[in-house]
Amino acid sequence: MSLIPKKGTVYVVDDDEAVRDSLQWLLEGKDYRVRCFESAESFLSRYDPREVACLIADIRMGGMSGMELQERLMERHSPLPIVFITGHGDVPMAVESMKRGALDFIQKPFKEDQLVGLVERMLEHAREAFATHQEAANRDALLSKLTSREAQVLERIVAGRLNKQIADDLGISIKTVEAHRANIMEKLGANTVADLLKIALGQTPAKV
Repeated sequence: MSLIPKKGTVYVVDDDEAVRDSLQWLLEGKDYRVRCFESAESFLSRYDPREVACLIADIRMGGMSGMELQERLMERHSPLPIVFITGHGDVPMAVESMKRGALDFIQKPFKEDQLVGLVERMLEHAREAFATHQEAANRDALLSKLTSREAQVLERIVAGRLNKQIADDLGISIKTVEAHRANIMEKLGANTVADLLKIALGQTPAKV
């Protein structure tokens, strides 16, 4: 059983120890799990993408900046929601960061209620993104079980081709197509053709 509180994890990346301590005290008091880092480099070396989490980062830091950290996470296709802490004069940078996917920015000194509201919104976004990411990973794992020939047959099933048409396309017998279909259904855990299509198209079959 996970010891992580249901509210999720908040990563704080700021080179100002007083800011880190303040945010940790505030958010832990609201039952969030808080992990603080003094640099973007330190955070990246320990970040666990399997956690439902969000990130609060200073936009200006020594070493790698918050904007550069955002770029690194984008390169990793990370679904981690980000809110930037900004000082005076950083608003144009913060606006640019939002155009690139940051959820919001908050200016120093920040209000407690405003920050907690942002964190809750980020974690809700993170839960949705994590679920989508997991579904995609599970689908990729299922599809990786197929042989190249089975993948070709599945591609044509999804395109609406009939068994005879698939047999003609691939130069194999109808019985062979039927055998491939049966193997595909078994490997993907599909009970019906509708289930098979949902899995192939990245949807979740309904539970009976």
